[in-house]
Amino acid sequence: MVNTRGAPTGKRRLQFKEKLVGKGHSADALLAKLKTLQGELARLDQDDVDVGSLNGVRSELVSPSVTLHKDKGVKAYAACCLSDILKLYAPDAPYLHNELKDIFEFFFTTLEKGLTGTNVPYYEQYFYLLDSLAKCKSVVLVCDLPKADELMHRAFRVFFSLARKDLVKNIEMAMSEILCALVDECSSIPQDVLDLIMAQFDSQDAGFRLAAAVCNSRADKLQRYVCAYFTDAIVAASAEDAEGGAEELKRVHALVRRLNADAPGLLHSVVPQLEEQLRVDNTALRAMATATLGRMFADKNGADLARLHAHTWKFWTSRKMDKAPAVRVELVNAAPKVLTAHPELRKEAAEILVLKLEDPDERVRAAVCKAYAGLDFESALHHVEVEHLRKLAERGKDKKPAVREQAFAALGKLYRLALPEIEKNNVPAINHFAWIPEQILHLLLGSQETRLSAEHALAEYILPLPTKGEDEAAWTERLLLVMRFMDDDAATTLVAISNVKLARPSMYDRFVDCCVEFNGGTMDANEQAIKRRLAAIIGRIAPAYFDRSTAAEDLNAFALANEPRLYALLRKCSDPTTDLKTLSRSLAEFAKRVEQSTPLAGAKETILRLVRLVSLWVVNTSSVPTLLAKFSAGGPGGSPMKAGGREAAAQESAKTLFRALCKWCPGALKAHSAELNKALLDGKNVLLTEMALQALAGLAVMDQALVPTDKKVIDRLTKYALGTHVRHAKFAARILAKLGGGQAGKCEQVVKSIANGLAKADMGLAVAHIAALAQFAKFAPDAFEAHSEPIIEYVVQEVLMVPCPRDDDEMDVDDEWVEDKDLPDLAHAKLLALKMCRNRSLARAGAEGAMDVTQPVLKMLFSILENNGSIKEDAEDSGKVKPRMRFRAAVCLLQLGTVQAYATEIVQQFPLLAMTVQDACYTIRIGFVTKYIQLAAKLESRFNLIPFLTAQDPEHDVRDKARQFVQITADRLPADKRMLNFELIFIRFLHLLAHHPDFTSHELEVLQDMQKYIAFYVDTICNAENVALLYHLASRAKTIRDAESHAGSENLYILSEMAQEIIKGRAGFHGWSINNYPGKVKLPSDIFKALPTIEAANTILKTSYLPDEMQTWLEEHNKPSRSPVAKARVQKTSRKRKAGGHGSPAKRTRTANGARRKQDKWSGTEDGEDSESSIEDSDEEEEARASPTPVARRGTARTRAKQKKDEGDEEPQVEDGDKTLSGDDIEVKSDSDEAEETLGRGARARGKGRQQRQKKPARNGKK
Repeated sequence: MVNTRGAPTGKRRLQFKEKLVGKGHSADALLAKLKTLQGELARLDQDDVDVGSLNGVRSELVSPSVTLHKDKGVKAYAACCLSDILKLYAPDAPYLHNELKDIFEFFFTTLEKGLTGTNVPYYEQYFYLLDSLAKCKSVVLVCDLPKADELMHRAFRVFFSLARKDLVKNIEMAMSEILCALVDECSSIPQDVLDLIMAQFDSQDAGFRLAAAVCNSRADKLQRYVCAYFTDAIVAASAEDAEGGAEELKRVHALVRRLNADAPGLLHSVVPQLEEQLRVDNTALRAMATATLGRMFADKNGADLARLHAHTWKFWTSRKMDKAPAVRVELVNAAPKVLTAHPELRKEAAEILVLKLEDPDERVRAAVCKAYAGLDFESALHHVEVEHLRKLAERGKDKKPAVREQAFAALGKLYRLALPEIEKNNVPAINHFAWIPEQILHLLLGSQETRLSAEHALAEYILPLPTKGEDEAAWTERLLLVMRFMDDDAATTLVAISNVKLARPSMYDRFVDCCVEFNGGTMDANEQAIKRRLAAIIGRIAPAYFDRSTAAEDLNAFALANEPRLYALLRKCSDPTTDLKTLSRSLAEFAKRVEQSTPLAGAKETILRLVRLVSLWVVNTSSVPTLLAKFSAGGPGGSPMKAGGREAAAQESAKTLFRALCKWCPGALKAHSAELNKALLDGKNVLLTEMALQALAGLAVMDQALVPTDKKVIDRLTKYALGTHVRHAKFAARILAKLGGGQAGKCEQVVKSIANGLAKADMGLAVAHIAALAQFAKFAPDAFEAHSEPIIEYVVQEVLMVPCPRDDDEMDVDDEWVEDKDLPDLAHAKLLALKMCRNRSLARAGAEGAMDVTQPVLKMLFSILENNGSIKEDAEDSGKVKPRMRFRAAVCLLQLGTVQAYATEIVQQFPLLAMTVQDACYTIRIGFVTKYIQLAAKLESRFNLIPFLTAQDPEHDVRDKARQFVQITADRLPADKRMLNFELIFIRFLHLLAHHPDFTSHELEVLQDMQKYIAFYVDTICNAENVALLYHLASRAKTIRDAESHAGSENLYILSEMAQEIIKGRAGFHGWSINNYPGKVKLPSDIFKALPTIEAANTILKTSYLPDEMQTWLEEHNKPSRSPVAKARVQKTSRKRKAGGHGSPAKRTRTANGARRKQDKWSGTEDGEDSESSIEDSDEEEEARASPTPVARRGTARTRAKQKKDEGDEEPQVEDGDKTLSGDDIEVKSDSDEAEETLGRGARARGKGRQQRQKKPARNGKK
């Protein structure tokens, strides 16, 4: 386009007259001319120039000899001159179309080669050119030229290529203005230009900043083109093959997310497209659209987007019900960011997370847990409700390991973030997060796989070993802070997993010994014996892992690796005297060596957990000084601190930990014996003195060489043993009992002094004396026996036989459980007297005359159970004392039952003892189950019936504790030991139920109750391997008769038929086949007798004793019971037990009627109403949990047996198939020592777990 304007007068004319084109021009000369020309052109103003004077230079500047000159300076100045010409001629151009095309090509080439940095030659000229194009907008002439699309694409490509992260801001702005001018002026955006713009967002180059600036400035015009771009891209991707199309779709959605972050204004027309993608059948596309929209809603402008596209937001949130798990996963991944970014959208986002915690697909549940784990502290505190976090914790019981691991990790991470604020006593942080460790510990007992995940969360996030900058005191203070917000159950569980209770030397130490002997498989002698020992110890350790077979293989690999340094480190970690710093270094080195060991490459997880199973990683010897300091921080004389305070809570936690060390791991206290003796001699702080005495007593029992020998210390111990403080007297007596050498007689002197002073002592002093005597009876039996006559006479006549009267305001109830401080001194004396008698019997076990000493004790203990807590039937004892007496008597009988000679006598009245587990007082029931679990290793198999009597307990924690112990213990036992301890006892269980005090009639309601016991047993024990045996035992019950009564026989036959129906129902449900049991089972002759004749046996076998209505009920309801973790009943309306029997319904008889029932030998009591109780630690080591709350939970009312014998019974024979069985065939072999030892391993592993959680606030100010 050539200028046709005239040259008005008065305008400035160009003064430059030299020629730019011609022969003989050197580069320098031409450059000088162009500099002069450019300077003059730059000074001219568009409104005050005579453009006619520019005609000469205008033509010469586009000459190829100038624009194609080799000199960069010539081209740079020529470009500047041309840009000035275009500016002065604007809005017209003094060039033809083809000339303009060459000019802009020249501009872009010059800029592309010149603007590569600020230090290049002629940088000022290049910037001048760029700035001129931006300001005068002459670049818009490109849009009027032929092939304008190509030039426009060239401009975008050049400028995007020039964009750098260190690009000067004004250059970037100038480029942006030029490109925006092109977008504004063009009639439509060329596709290749749009592709180029979008490509900048695909890459990580700095060009996306320039692209974003252009897109944000011209969003209105670019919107529809971007929308069309994505439409075409999706269509093209759909037409490709599956793999290529998927990758293209991923790229497209990634581009949308990038655009949303940097240029959201472009996407208003794209959002409806994304919503449509949420509706397609293609799962991958729906998932990508869900993720993309989630990112958009979580962005800073997400709330506005959700408001503008409300329908899209609503439809996006509805994807929580999408049929594809992948879509739901993407939804929950986006929800936390929406939750924390926009208060307006928080409610819907929170609902998504909470709802999907219970999604049927494990991947979704795991994704939700992971989403919570990604929250920061402030977001979790202010934007997530506590109820939602507690629901997250429930996923710790999930059946899928991936979900459990993510749930525990999320809880641990959130707690770790909150801990600094909890330390500052930040109340919101405490309320929101302080409960997490307690909940993890409660969940830890759920199953073996749950335990692994929970332990990892505790060790990794909540109670990690100290870092380099953290001292030992701070580490212990952190532990006390964590325990401050725990209930007693959680604290007990924490102690259990801390390995404090691990008997040392442990089986892990023996494993290291076996590995050393094994020597990597190279042994000089006794090869087979060494291999057997190694295999046996691995068989004992493997059940500590979820996958036993894998664990066994990994432990074998550890033995084969034969790395002595690992053995040494494992021993160091297991040693209770190892301090915290040494433990941390040893653990770190152990982990590093395992990581680097090629033979252990696949066994890393198993071996690393092994070191945690042996080390004191929660509390150890380095914690002792901090714990002792807490005892010194009490009130005057060591008086208790104010309840509810932070220091008081820390002191209570310190007592829990220190007492655990004293009782189970005194080796950790060995290095602190001097400090303990000093505290003992000082004696000013009552609590510190008590703890020092208990610690020294633990050391004395562990190693007699550690017993104090200093005369001052012994004199002080004597003073405490004779004093009025019960716990001081107890532990001082224990230490004195261990004195040796020349001080051995000191113990007998103290016993004599106490025996001589008992008659004159007031009851308060008598309590302390009896506590000391109980210790002497256990640890110094000879000294005790030397003065036993006056002691026993006093205890029986002045303590046990003396009624403990009721208070004037005391209600007439017998099932209240009160705090120790609310019991009268006489009650304490009674309880300690029972303990003393028990200790005396245990100490004399195996000695001559042991039964002479123990028979009266057993009679007394059973009398207490028989008389509901009183020794005499007509005693008027306080209702506060009777529950304690019942519980102590039952526990003493369990402990005495660990001695075979005593157990033979105890089992004669076993039903009376077993029914303690159905006591009306909740604390007795849970405590009795706990004590049974602790002692189960040493008890004969008949005692294993006790946990199955919890089937109808109104509190789920009692049932669950019993069920979990049986399941874990039975699962760990070899097949033969499992049969002996849990399967063959089924026939005894049916006999026990036949004489149950509830079995007073054959009415439907009564039979339904009996059915629950059998179903509980079957659901806990029965599996595909033993179903034939259990069915065989159930059917054999109709081939014998009860040894005690005809009524018992009839009940037994009903239960036999009922058990068979239940087992068949479970077998059908699980698809098990019930084959004929091939083995021979001997039935116990102590409870059964053979039938008198073959005719009687045939009659019984052909008679159906189970009433029709019960048979019908079983057919309708015979399904497996709910899971142990199912919600328990909140309240149970107890049914009164009937003392007398009712007529039984008519039996279905094919040949003859059954014999009439006789009155059952059991008499019953009435149920009470349900109530609640909390549990407190007892001062007595052997006690189970005791409750400080003077309210009891009533369950099934306890019952008392009235034994009677049938006289004149002969020993007839019973026909079993083609063989006639004599009385000898009805015997079952007694438990072997090996069976008890094997069962004990499982029982101890389980018995050291938690005490069941209370529903009342726990003691000492803990929530």
